Amino acid sequence: MSGVLAVVMAGGEGTRLMPLTVSRSKPAVPFAGSYRLIDFVLNNFVNSNILKIYVLTQFKSQSLYLHLKKGWNINGLSGCFIDPIPAQMRLGKRWYDGTADSVFQNLSFIQQENPDYICVFGSDHIYKMDVNQMLNYHKEKQAVLTIAAIKIPISKAKSLGVIEVDKDGRMVGFEEKPSNPHSIPGDPEHALVSMGNYIFDPETLYNETQKDNDNPYSVHDFGRDIIPEMLKDNKRVFVYDFSTNVIPGENERQGYWRDVGDIDTYWQAHMDILSTPSKFSLYNPHWPLHTYYPPLPPVKFRSKDKSAVINNSIISAGCYIKSATITHSVLGFECNVGNNTSLENVIIIGNVTIGDNCRLKNTIIDRDVSLSNGTIIGEEGGIVPDNAQVSANGIIVIRKGTRI
Repeated sequence: MSGVLAVVMAGGEGTRLMPLTVSRSKPAVPFAGSYRLIDFVLNNFVNSNILKIYVLTQFKSQSLYLHLKKGWNINGLSGCFIDPIPAQMRLGKRWYDGTADSVFQNLSFIQQENPDYICVFGSDHIYKMDVNQMLNYHKEKQAVLTIAAIKIPISKAKSLGVIEVDKDGRMVGFEEKPSNPHSIPGDPEHALVSMGNYIFDPETLYNETQKDNDNPYSVHDFGRDIIPEMLKDNKRVFVYDFSTNVIPGENERQGYWRDVGDIDTYWQAHMDILSTPSKFSLYNPHWPLHTYYPPLPPVKFRSKDKSAVINNSIISAGCYIKSATITHSVLGFECNVGNNTSLENVIIIGNVTIGDNCRLKNTIIDRDVSLSNGTIIGEEGGIVPDNAQVSANGIIVIRKGTRI
């Protein structure tokens, strides 16, 4: 796969994921105890043997940069790299104006690799994909652009790019975030939407981003500008059906993809992993999910009067659990949970101390939080801390560094 270059767009500010993005970029937000959001796209490329990867960063990138440095350093392999590229401001003192502009401003790095194919993927989605299968489809169709797409309920399609295709898989219609999405013919309950993953013919990418940069009315976004213009010009744009993608070690075709766009989808994606059977497995040795693991001791359970009860939960390294009851929850690194404390549907980022006799439900807790004995959150009679945020579905998010 030496002729394939991957470009990961990791500059997202993630305003809808606040307060988890107060001090980190969206791709750097921790997920499932041990991972960051960006790990999933990186694992897809590495497991597909695509080892030339540029990561385009922008907002609050230090946490992301350290994670890549510690966990994703493959620069010792000849011709292989995972390199973060901060905003260069080569075209003036301004940030990236959009996804297409972020690629255009870094064309010099892309062109110097002289790639045969360029994969432009997002960095904040939870899914598994063998990119080779999409690449083979791109070659077979002799496409200048191939877009990965998935079928979702039409009620959820308004925030995404909705695609229409002909019987050969060629795109014949596209609308970004429509108020009235087109349904799939014969299936009025579903729409076909873009996953934000693209494979480009290099010259097409160079020419289209240059043309877009010259357009004073463009917002310089792939979904809003580049794709509609290519459709208007009748370019060979094809759509890859993600549901046909098969992952080694997993019998079923892939169908799980979550755009972690806000707090509710972030929380729901965790609940999907904890569901029985799991909608998204972390345990496939044929498709390992690599990340950075800090040097921490194993989990320790220490019961005084009665045993800890752990049910359908993920407990990360460095945790110290007393006689607590933990149900359907995710605990990140270095969490301490006291006696007679109950956690249900709780996501803890890490380095959190929870005292004795606490009860928490439907709550997300960021790093460096300390809750004193008897704290109740998310249950009747509980509190909502002054600086906490409550999502549309009632999920309480406790900010980093909170002391209660």
